[in-house]
Formats: sequence, C-alpha cells, structure tokens
Amino acid sequence: MTLDTSVSTLFPALQSYADSLPEEFSTISAERKETLTLLVNFIVENTKASQGVNLNFICTHNSRRSQFGQVWARVAAAYYGISGIQTFSGGTEATAFNYRAVESLKHTGFQITDDQHATNPLYSVRYSEKEPVLQMFSKVYDDKANPESNFAAIMVCGQADEACPFIPGADKRISLPYTDPKNGDGTAQEAQGYNAASRLIAKELFWVFAEVKAQLA
Repeated sequence: MTLDTSVSTLFPALQSYADSLPEEFSTISAERKETLTLLVNFIVENTKASQGVNLNFICTHNSRRSQFGQVWARVAAAYYGISGIQTFSGGTEATAFNYRAVESLKHTGFQITDDQHATNPLYSVRYSEKEPVLQMFSKVYDDKANPESNFAAIMVCGQADEACPFIPGADKRISLPYTDPKNGDGTAQEAQGYNAASRLIAKELFWVFAEVKAQLA
C-alpha cells in the first residue's frame, strides 16, 4: 500500500517541529521547486510501478548535509504516511557523522545513541516508537550498506556534484546543493548554522513528500 492509514507518530518534540514545517513551504522559490519536483516524480513513478524507493543522499564527507538528508527524508515519509521509502547517504570519502550535526538533530527531538570510542561512530537514530531505528555512520556512496542499483542519487553539495558526474547504478541523479554548515564551525553562530541547515533540508524534503502524497491520493 502506498499511503499508510496508520501514519507514524513521531516523538512529541519532533512531531511539533514537523507540524511547523508546512507553514514555511511558501518560502521555497519556484526555481527550487522545479528541482525538487524531479525528486517528487522519481518517488511517484517508482511507487506507482510497485517498486521500492531508494534515495541516496551524497556529499563530500558524508558528515553533515547528506546525513541530514537521509534522516529527514525518512521522517518526512513517515509523517505523510508513505511506505516503501528507504533512505541512505554517502560521500566521496568517509570521515564521521559530525557531532555538531548530531547535536542539532537531538535538539530537534531525535533520540540518538552512539559508540563514542570509535573514530567513525555508528549512531542509532530514533524518531518514533513505531519506526525502525536508523543506523547512521559516515561511508562512501557505494559502500555495501547502500544500494547498488535502482536508486536516486541526490547530490547535496557542489563539490561532490562536480567530482562525481556519474554515479554507477543510479536510475536518477539530482543536483540539490545546500550551503555547508561547517562554514560556521568554531564561531558563536555554530549551533544556529547547523539548526538552520537541518531545518532547510527538512522543509524541502517535507514539501517533496507532501507533493508525493497529493499525487498518490
């Protein structure tokens, strides 16, 4: 079934945060919506064909923007009751899921645990009592944890977009760049920058899944 009638209940703080995102859809430019519609169409077409939908968010280090993309796409699908969505992330190189990005998600209402003793920690990310735990860590985009075929490659940073003009196995490649929040690292605006980047990605992906729901209804 495409639309799940028992829509997932997010954790309370996260539910409130999610409820506020549609109020900002009007701030998304028409030009940006044209790009986002490429993702809408991919999801709708694959869902109507009764195929699973795999979304792989890719940036350079798989530490910030691509991790945000993986998390928020899964939450948006749950929020709008759309089943069959699997989300992934990767980079052109592996580093670590940046702790600042992790803290920003915790601030939003996610429950996150990890092995702090690892150089590249494995994070368990929970957003609902009903939904599976997301296992998050930094990896290259073609890591064995990611799909080898039948997926959309969503390029969320310009550097990775230029470095990887072709992603093997991808059915669709979409350039959807965001400003890197690491530009504010070590400044008084550091937390604000991560929160803003996370919210922007969340807002746009919620718009995507709202459109998907409307087309599948």
